Amino acid sequence: MTRVYLDNSATSFPKPPAVARAMARFARECGASAGRGAYAEARACGEVIQTCRERLARLINAPAPEQIVFALNCSEALAIAIRGLLNTAGPGAHAVTTAMDHNSVLRPLGALAQQTGLEFTVVPADGQGRVDPRDIRRAIRPRTRLIALVHCSNVTGTLQDVAGAADIARQAGVPLLVDAAQSVGHVPIDVQAWGADLVAFPGHKGLMGPLGTGVLYVRAGMEDALPTMKEGGTGTVSEQLLQPTSMPDKYEIGSHNAIGIAGLSEGVAWVLGRGVDRLAEHDRRLCATFMDALDGLEGVKVYGPGQVEWRRGVFSVNVAGLAPGRLAQRLEEEHGILTRSGLHCAPLAHRCIGTLPEGACRLSFGAFTTAQEVQAAAGALEIIAKSVKCLA
Repeated sequence: MTRVYLDNSATSFPKPPAVARAMARFARECGASAGRGAYAEARACGEVIQTCRERLARLINAPAPEQIVFALNCSEALAIAIRGLLNTAGPGAHAVTTAMDHNSVLRPLGALAQQTGLEFTVVPADGQGRVDPRDIRRAIRPRTRLIALVHCSNVTGTLQDVAGAADIARQAGVPLLVDAAQSVGHVPIDVQAWGADLVAFPGHKGLMGPLGTGVLYVRAGMEDALPTMKEGGTGTVSEQLLQPTSMPDKYEIGSHNAIGIAGLSEGVAWVLGRGVDRLAEHDRRLCATFMDALDGLEGVKVYGPGQVEWRRGVFSVNVAGLAPGRLAQRLEEEHGILTRSGLHCAPLAHRCIGTLPEGACRLSFGAFTTAQEVQAAAGALEIIAKSVKCLA
């Protein structure tokens, strides 16, 4: 049985061949740590990291590569921003987020509420997962220190109005942090057009890189308002006992995951070469194919926007009479289709669409997903739904 990978929201697969080749080449020929020596291999490692920064800056239209900070993953990139801005904000400090945001935002806010007395408001979403930016405006208080907004939901695929939220944040003088985990590499992102202060994203999803890679974009000047979450060696200004203030050293401690960054760099190069506009159009076609195939299908519930312009290829579905975990199991065992069931680390999003406590079964498309695979998945859901109805 052919296996069809539809869990690209968790991590993209397969990767472009150049990603694995670059990682193997780094391990075989370089292996050094940037900034920890003046010999050729250490310099080569630094060049690998700098090339990746430059490619990432070009991808999201960052003004300078120094505004690209490497992290372990998107969750750590978000933590650098959230903890940095709010750890020392003091009692009565306030933050705003949304019901569609991931636990990578909700849990740091929850921990800070316990540890520091932080207060935070969760702005609601409608049944399709859309947040009204005007609700964000209404949630802002005099002591609001951060607005955190997910660009694309990992549950419903809903795309939020980041530019609208950024305009509201700018008018209020509050930093905006965008979680672009599910959108970078899939849809065009222009951080300057957005006007966002901080944008976090992983390397292992739409950017086609390996696990263990993440990025935080820091708007120029924002580093002056963003204290460090942790400190350590950087290989630069070692005579100082305090963390460097220069970018990106201020937020990057210890030796880089250089072998991972080598792979990420080739993943980003692949995305740039293919063109994000082209990848976005591919994603829209897959969405339309999937929605058309399931339209009116009895027993199958599809969540999220019905318009392709307001979503990307992340679909949560349920089959009447079948638990999400059992649906995922049957899709794999009977049809070779790989999905993810449960709450997807976004319980409030599932509350919005009415799927608590069991959640849903998620199918998520990637750059290598084909229309034939999407049609096969829709056909499998139809077969399973009919079999459940027959047994009822």
